[in-house]
Amino acid sequence: QVQLVESGGGLVQAGGSLSVSCAAYGSIFSIDVMGWDRQAPGKQRELVAEITSDGGIIYADSVKGRFTISRDNAENTVYLHMSRLEPEDTAVYYCHAEHVISVSPERRIGDYWGRGTQVTVSS
Repeated sequence: QVQLVESGGGLVQAGGSLSVSCAAYGSIFSIDVMGWDRQAPGKQRELVAEITSDGGIIYADSVKGRFTISRDNAENTVYLHMSRLEPEDTAVYYCHAEHVISVSPERRIGDYWGRGTQVTVSS
């Protein structure tokens, strides 16, 4: 069983910075892609950023130049550092992991999501 556990988030003023992290737990052999989505009230969930196991990165246009994603493959952890935050960044941020190969109790390949962490940016 693979679980993603997010930490960080909280309340910050516009222009400030905040970091969130997400660790994947379980009998994990490898993870192809890790990343972050977000969902604001009344809006669809959208991709924020993701990073492959070999360091390939994509960002949503709305966060380019402000957010930085990084990853520790040995710890199966992904980080998102958010700077110059805007009220429009207010959302629940969800971690995701794609093409996760786990080996116990049997070999399995799957995609997983965390429960989300709230980020609120006040104006």
